Order: sequence, then structure tokens, then C-alpha cells
Amino acid sequence: MSLNPNPLYAAPEDWRAYSGTLSRRVFAFILDYIIVLLLCIPAAVVLFFLSILTLGLGFFLYPALFVLVAGLYFGLTVGGPSQASPGMRAMGIAIARVDGRPMDFLLAIAHLALFWILNSLLTPLILLAGLFTERSRLIHDLLVGTVTVRTD
Repeated sequence: MSLNPNPLYAAPEDWRAYSGTLSRRVFAFILDYIIVLLLCIPAAVVLFFLSILTLGLGFFLYPALFVLVAGLYFGLTVGGPSQASPGMRAMGIAIARVDGRPMDFLLAIAHLALFWILNSLLTPLILLAGLFTERSRLIHDLLVGTVTVRTD
């Protein structure tokens, strides 16, 4: 099995591909969560009508609405062909796997879940890890085997 030579998938060796990615990740995070919050509005309306059709059972999904919307959002965008969410694309970054294979839906969800778990335990230390690790990788990047690279 050979590595994919596509630079979008393979993690480059050049240090310039990782320059400034940590600050770009912070701004991409802010943009993406604004989008997720805006997507929760129509999702809540759809869930309301679904709840009526299911005689109230859908109302039990309201506490998990943000998690469901964010999971689908990041799973479909980061796990898609661009390997970046809209916020990441706006900041000129993408996620690449260290082994050179493309991101898939499940790995994008695992990346997001580990980010949430570690962020709840280690805030703000999770960002400090990027200052001391090679390629500015955060802890969840190390665990999942991903790296954030510049696309511009």
C-alpha cells in the first residue's frame, strides 16, 4: 500500500505548511461554531415537527441537538473531499492524516469527540500543547494521527 501523493491528503514535510496554523485554528473554531449555532435553528424547527409526528418522543432529542448538528457538520465537512470545514477553508487550513489516507466521516467524528473531551478536561492547556509539539499538533491530533496544514 503506497501513500497518496496528493498534498491535500499527505502530511507535507516542509515546515512552512504548518506555520501559523494554531492561530488559524482558533479563528476557524469561532467561525465554525457560529455556523453550527445558526444551523441549530432550522434543526430545532424540524425537530419540533418531528416531535409532533412522534407524539412527543422527538422532544427527548433537544438536549442533544447541538451535539447532533455539530457532529453531522464536522463529519460531513472534515470527512468530505475538502478535508476542511467552512471555517477552516476560510482560514486556509485543512486536516491531513499522517499516514496519507483521506479523512473519513468516522475519523472526523472521533477527532471532534476527542477535542470536546480533552477541551473539557484541559482547557486552555489543549492549545498550549500546539506551541511545544512538532507541526503544532494538539493532543487530539496526536491521538487520532492527524495534522493541520495550510492550504494557501
